[in-house]
Amino acid sequence: MAKSILIVDDEPMARTLLRLMLVRSGYEVIEAVDGYDALEKLRTILPDLVVLDVMMPGLNGFDVCTSIRDSDSTSRIPVIMLSAKTDTASITQGMEVGATRYLTKPVSPDELTRQVADILNDIDNPFQNPVA
Repeated sequence: MAKSILIVDDEPMARTLLRLMLVRSGYEVIEAVDGYDALEKLRTILPDLVVLDVMMPGLNGFDVCTSIRDSDSTSRIPVIMLSAKTDTASITQGMEVGATRYLTKPVSPDELTRQVADILNDIDNPFQNPVA
């Protein structure tokens, strides 16, 4: 069964590009149009991973990530924050609110799928010993 990924981005073209990158790598993709839509979907769907834009109207990615971490049902879902905000303060804030990784836009298909695979592999093999 394919791993599921929730993409959260208010830009339709960004969602389309992310969906294509991830579907080509064999993932099932669910889309949310903003932070509110994401939290609503997370009430009924528990994806294996969330790819979360930071800059969205209404409820930004930092707030969504905080809500994900604060809920017992979603607190263990990995979150990749994806943003055009490349400053140190934004990256630090993303990690402080609980992001698993913080990637900057534009992200290459290879980088995104490698990061997703690494995170999901770590979840599937929590006791895997790294090769020295």
